[in-house]
Amino acid sequence: MLQVRHSDSRGKANHGWLDSKHSFSFGHYHDPEHVGFGPLLVINEDKVMGGQGFGTHGHRDMEIISYVLSGALEHKDSMGTGSVLHYGDVQRMSAGTGVRHSEYNGDRTEQVHFLQIWIQPNQIGIPPSYEEKNFTPEHKKGKLALIASPDGRNGSVLIHQNATIYASIMDEGDSLKHELDEGRIGYVHLIRGAVTVNGVHLKAGDALKLTDEPLIKLEQAEAAELLVFDLPKQ
Repeated sequence: MLQVRHSDSRGKANHGWLDSKHSFSFGHYHDPEHVGFGPLLVINEDKVMGGQGFGTHGHRDMEIISYVLSGALEHKDSMGTGSVLHYGDVQRMSAGTGVRHSEYNGDRTEQVHFLQIWIQPNQIGIPPSYEEKNFTPEHKKGKLALIASPDGRNGSVLIHQNATIYASIMDEGDSLKHELDEGRIGYVHLIRGAVTVNGVHLKAGDALKLTDEPLIKLEQAEAAELLVFDLPKQ
């Protein structure tokens, strides 16, 4: 079964300093048709104005992944971690027993644009931890590059869930496939450009849910950057 999530149907929140689009129910936005997908609970596309950001706040028992698209994302947390992330950087924070953090635009003039992804862990009460890795465009061009996994293989960040996330940059003529094992579901989020997934044409901001499908087939790309999630059914 295939279900399209069109970009213009996403939840919207504009606070002046923050322009956010929600693929799943989040905060004051609730859509009973889009309350997570397996353990994938949140994909927010956030644009934060220069010098602004999310003040210190807390999380528990959540895998929080940031995928930076442009600008400078400044992170600080109660574990003593501090970093400024740029395009290609992937950040993973496991909230576990509890962590407090802030996220600010580290540039006073240019906006920072990033995806904030939340995945429900399969372990609760673990010590909080933090990790970041950089994935260059060359690493992602014309292939599915593993960026997050339950064992940190192939240089990916480690998440506490039986899920994998792949990133790809596809140009015209590229064609990619990813097999889904029995009992697995797939989710494709198109960041920019255009691509056809299992015969369904997607444009920037669109997504596709795949249930009871043995294969994810990506083709007919036009300057596309995307994420592919391989998830357990729940």
